[in-house]
Amino acid sequence: MQCMHRPGGQVIAHEVETADTFFTRLWGLMMRASLPKGKALLLSPCPQIHTCFMRFAIDAVFCDKSGRVLYVKENMKPWRFGRFVRGGYYTLELPGGTLNGAVHPGDELVFADRFNQMTQGDKK
Repeated sequence: MQCMHRPGGQVIAHEVETADTFFTRLWGLMMRASLPKGKALLLSPCPQIHTCFMRFAIDAVFCDKSGRVLYVKENMKPWRFGRFVRGGYYTLELPGGTLNGAVHPGDELVFADRFNQMTQGDKK
């Protein structure tokens, strides 16, 4: 699945991996050497993150259940604890420096399967 930013409509991650069980959220990006450009990890549910045992900085976007951005933390360095985001349900973790100030609270993230996008485009 990919992640698009609204209102701009640009794709901010071409390949989004999901972490939606206790163990996949717990493990997250720990112990990975890096997160390649264009990739992201979507944690659900997740109102707070840490970067313990990580080797690289990340950008993190916290959203409510509808995908509305509540809080953005750019270039969160390893061995840090993020704040608890009230109402946060999804957290998207991207390589540090990906967002570059483009995503703000109140914006919307849309997660779409490429196949669904193609078939929906055919229906129009």
